[in-house]
Amino acid sequence: MSRGGWLAAAILCASALRAEEQCVLGAPCYTQAGIVNAASYEPGAIGPNTIVSIFGTNLSFVTAAVSPEDLASGKMPVELSRTGVRVLADGLHCYIYYVSPPQVNLLIPSNLTPTNVKLQLVRDGTAGPPVKLMLRDAAPGLFLLDATTAIATRADFTLITRDTPARPGEIVILWATGLGATVPPMEAGQIPAEAVWIARRSDFRVELAGEAVPRENLLYAGVAPGFAGLYQINLRLPKSLRADPEIRIAVGEAISPAGFHLPVRAE
Repeated sequence: MSRGGWLAAAILCASALRAEEQCVLGAPCYTQAGIVNAASYEPGAIGPNTIVSIFGTNLSFVTAAVSPEDLASGKMPVELSRTGVRVLADGLHCYIYYVSPPQVNLLIPSNLTPTNVKLQLVRDGTAGPPVKLMLRDAAPGLFLLDATTAIATRADFTLITRDTPARPGEIVILWATGLGATVPPMEAGQIPAEAVWIARRSDFRVELAGEAVPRENLLYAGVAPGFAGLYQINLRLPKSLRADPEIRIAVGEAISPAGFHLPVRAE
């Protein structure tokens, strides 16, 4: 988790603790404010096929992450082995990446319709509160390296950092969740074996320093093969670009939060 992510987690956990008197003693406890986009940590930025984090208390008795054995079927598991933790959205099982007492990471099913849904965590048969959420068509969020920097790699997957910044004209890969449906549609929980473009390709844009990148610079925006709920954006940076521009991604009117930057050395 990024340093910025830990700060967000602490704030959200504190929110859950303040609301704990509304929870059943010993049961999983969380609030709407503690259910966030796992990339941007933005509350309410949730849609189908989005990776989500729940922050709270008593969410699990153990700490466990998804393992290769859990993925043997080519799909994400709805429960990690020997954890007893499940999450349901309007009665449909979500897919679990990680569980611990204060945090659970999950994937919202791709076949849910964008509308109001009730999300509920169940630990060994003990249910937490049903929390109403509004699912969006798309809820774009960039994964973060730290409190001010988006994660980006080069075409060979080496990390772009302030010490090893990208250069204008270079191809970079951005990593995100919440970009919505694909064409063809992804089966719920399926781990993609190949690249598949997002359905709203014509509505998608990348903004650098407040300016939309020319469409011809967008080489790909779709699922990342081998990772359920993860999207990648292959982008050729404009040749004229200021140093360390703010970066945002958008699908129509839904846009990732402001304030994050891409390390670039201007020439």
